[in-house]
Amino acid sequence: MKKFNHKVAAITGAASGIGRALALNLAREQCDLALSDVNEVGLQETAEQVRALGVKVTTTKVNVADRAAMHAWADQVVKDHGKVNLIFNNAGVALGNTVEDASYEDYEWIMGINLWGVIHGTKAFLPYLKQTGDGHVINVSSIFGLFSQPTQSGYNMTKFAVRGFTESLRQELDLENCGVSATCVHPGGIKTNIAKNARMDDSVLKLTGGKGSTEKMTQQFEQMFVTTPDKAAQVILNAVRRNARRVLIGNDAKATDVMQRLLPQVYQKLVTTSFKLANR
Repeated sequence: MKKFNHKVAAITGAASGIGRALALNLAREQCDLALSDVNEVGLQETAEQVRALGVKVTTTKVNVADRAAMHAWADQVVKDHGKVNLIFNNAGVALGNTVEDASYEDYEWIMGINLWGVIHGTKAFLPYLKQTGDGHVINVSSIFGLFSQPTQSGYNMTKFAVRGFTESLRQELDLENCGVSATCVHPGGIKTNIAKNARMDDSVLKLTGGKGSTEKMTQQFEQMFVTTPDKAAQVILNAVRRNARRVLIGNDAKATDVMQRLLPQVYQKLVTTSFKLANR
């Protein structure tokens, strides 16, 4: 898919961040949009900005962890727009705590959104994408889908799983030669609200020896976010045009990828050492 004009794209997590930036960039190329999020206020703000660019846009409040709701949304998108060419499974949340202190409910919550949301979006939209003959599935993993960090077991496991799921899907689509493709996205630090909205408890401070509060730690973490959502969206759309199997966003993601490839065991020691030094 070299061009997006006269196409229809569905985007989850469209109320802010990368989701909103994707919507705006696609709208500038005259791509019609079906947007979803659980944040209705932010979703309508995105829709207003998109409509100003002269494209058709529909909005739906959807919890991506709800399988029935996701399938109903996919059906409604095709009913409203006549087709759908792209699904961006972008919605995601973060969780900060140790394996010992994380509750089963914490793991179920993050798996429902970060992993099952991607599975639901892919399976609900895939039959419709195949009908167009030039569809594309874009699943957002993370830099943490490439390497692990302490206190991020929930986030790591979901993002590693998204990576494996998407790579397997891409291989199947290649074998089918059905005109549909898939790309896995690995953003580094993007200036979004994901850290601010994360679930985090004091076990993070206890393990790392950090001082202050979880709020202060979140602020420190956000200072490492250097790439804007708009830049991330542009990189993602260029990857779709190139039919890339995966895309790394930001120099931090690229450096991390190289480190875990060259030092698959040693990098874990480097990470724990950096945590200790940072919190002395």
